[in-house]
Amino acid sequence: MQSFYKRKDRFWFEKLSRNKDDKEVIEFFISNFISCTDPSKLWIGEMIREGEGRYTSWKKRTQSLSYVFKEEMGSLLSEQKLDRVFTGTGHPPILKSYLSGDISLETLVICDRILGYRKDFDTRLKDPVWETVSLRIKKYSPFLNIEVLHYRKLLKQLITNN
Repeated sequence: MQSFYKRKDRFWFEKLSRNKDDKEVIEFFISNFISCTDPSKLWIGEMIREGEGRYTSWKKRTQSLSYVFKEEMGSLLSEQKLDRVFTGTGHPPILKSYLSGDISLETLVICDRILGYRKDFDTRLKDPVWETVSLRIKKYSPFLNIEVLHYRKLLKQLITNN
């Protein structure tokens, strides 16, 4: 407690704790950590200023996760077959889509839970871009509570429709 009271930025933490309950605080931090470029350099003051918008868009995305997943994977699968999405020279199309902002981190996590592609990519791709994305998937996965069977059915529907 002494070290907390010595912090110059403790006001921000106290303000956040007054405005949100424990679950919302956790979700607020998760939404801010996954949407920033370098979570290790994220300052609480920046979270207070810009974090509410990040939190709101994260809540919208997670509340409509089935729809988001169907739309993002549907557009990706309309361009190529599933096996091509996870293969290729250089960065696979699914990674390129994430990096260009066409699919969300949630879609990457869901696909990893269904197909388990991350470990294969970890051995195949030896570059800092993938290593950063892989770490994000690994760290975010425990916080994304999804029913894998539901998303597996959605993916099967998308594959058979394309």
